[in-house]
Amino acid sequence: MKIIDLTQLITASMPVYPGTEPPHLTVANTYETDGFRETLLSFFSHTGTHMDAPFHLFGDRTKLNEMPAAQFVGKALVIPCMQYGAGEEIGMEALAPVRRLADEADFLLFHTGWSRYWGKAEYFGDYPVPSLEVCRYALESGKKGLGFDTIGIDPIADEGLTRHRLLLSQRDIVIIENLTNLDKIGEGLFLFAALPLKYENADGAPVRAVAMLEEE
Repeated sequence: MKIIDLTQLITASMPVYPGTEPPHLTVANTYETDGFRETLLSFFSHTGTHMDAPFHLFGDRTKLNEMPAAQFVGKALVIPCMQYGAGEEIGMEALAPVRRLADEADFLLFHTGWSRYWGKAEYFGDYPVPSLEVCRYALESGKKGLGFDTIGIDPIADEGLTRHRLLLSQRDIVIIENLTNLDKIGEGLFLFAALPLKYENADGAPVRAVAMLEEE
């Protein structure tokens, strides 16, 4: 089985959502003083490649730590979206060529190519976002989650977080943001896992996201 890492590296200088404090990775114990190394990690719950829970926006909805582990593993499909430019909506036409597989998938991962701007100003500008129709399809077809290689699924200018609210208000679905390496997966269904940190009252958490492909 071939494993492809879809996760951005957490560093002190990594891109974070505008207004969010960057991570702190402080060496708390050293080999010289303590005989071992230990790092104090301090970062927001929506740092790097991470997952949003319904509790992120709604106090009466499900927390990540309340979801079964099965929520974070399943069949996934990469949706090619390289043809969409900055600020454009990804509509159902993107799913049309692969609709049969999309219906079968637990997770849809949208490959816009925006991860190539990681660490650059363009990453925080206008990027392609899913249409409301695509979000409704994800809900109606019972998807476990949607994933994106962008910093969000709503435009930066949308302070109301319209797409987040539509998805997270209705059922237990997760949103995965800041994915990378989606271009390395290819076509067809594959086994996907995005396992979040399990902490109390989890509104979101960094994940280690991987694609597991059968060797040919």
